[in-house]
Amino acid sequence: MFNMSLSSSLKAYWKTLNQVLQKLSQRLSLMSQGEESIVKVSLNASSDKLVAFKTKPPPIQKDILSICNDPYTLAQQLTHVELVRKRRGGGEERQPCFSDQKKKTSNLEAYVRWFNRLCYLVATEICMVTKKKQRAQVIEFFIDVARECFNIGNFNSLMAIISGMNMSPVSRLKKTWSKAKTAKFFILEHQMDPTGNFYNYRTALRGAAHRSQTANSNRERIVIPFFSLLIKDIYFLNEGCANRLPNGHVNFEKFVELARQVGEFMTWKQVECPFEEDRAILHYLHTAPIFSEDGLYLASYESESPENQVEKDRWKALR
Repeated sequence: MFNMSLSSSLKAYWKTLNQVLQKLSQRLSLMSQGEESIVKVSLNASSDKLVAFKTKPPPIQKDILSICNDPYTLAQQLTHVELVRKRRGGGEERQPCFSDQKKKTSNLEAYVRWFNRLCYLVATEICMVTKKKQRAQVIEFFIDVARECFNIGNFNSLMAIISGMNMSPVSRLKKTWSKAKTAKFFILEHQMDPTGNFYNYRTALRGAAHRSQTANSNRERIVIPFFSLLIKDIYFLNEGCANRLPNGHVNFEKFVELARQVGEFMTWKQVECPFEEDRAILHYLHTAPIFSEDGLYLASYESESPENQVEKDRWKALR
């Protein structure tokens, strides 16, 4: 009787959870096509408006360096955002049988939208700069921010920054990149390389998780995983493994692994942010205008002229 009741409860629980994960997975399916595809996920559902500037923004518009010119401070504030959003994204999802599915999904999608916004904000901050030397300085600044995110254990912001810098309108700025010191960027890029199912990232994540388990302070307990990949892992574990074994018994190994992954995330999200809130920086991160994809290309072409016919045709269509 107990086994039948447990089996029924587990089945109902994971069926509903699977519906939530399936919806998210559909939006994250482009992940396998490369980092630039990742930043486009859920873009149409984003509540953060993208500004399709047909000309570059006026000089009086603030930029990130006028708000915060210290990479470590910005990495701390990004971590603050991540921890707050992670807390919001895990509450109702623990009880999918008893809560509103739409609300659960929207909480998780909001976390994905933040990732997208950060990607586009990074790309916008680089492409909006008029002078090549200053653009190179912005690139170097975000490289340092990404490194600090890695050191903190904030892999979600790290991946968003790398993805933003790898977007085509940014990566095509060859003259700008030649002026920037990029050795640290390539090291970070290697850490988040999707090769081998993100082997390097998963190794670094395990290291951060071990540090968290033995930590004596909240600063050392911080682990913020690459959220989209976490959702993808849970979804495919749930989909790819049967709930029952061939002999009809419950596949407890599957549920133990699911519980481990979800449990780890639940532990990590309970960590209190050790960094003091900077309202000016947080306000900028949430409200600064960001270019649409067309806006990024237009700003990019105006900074460094199109190099081939495809780029020339696109530039002509945008103007």
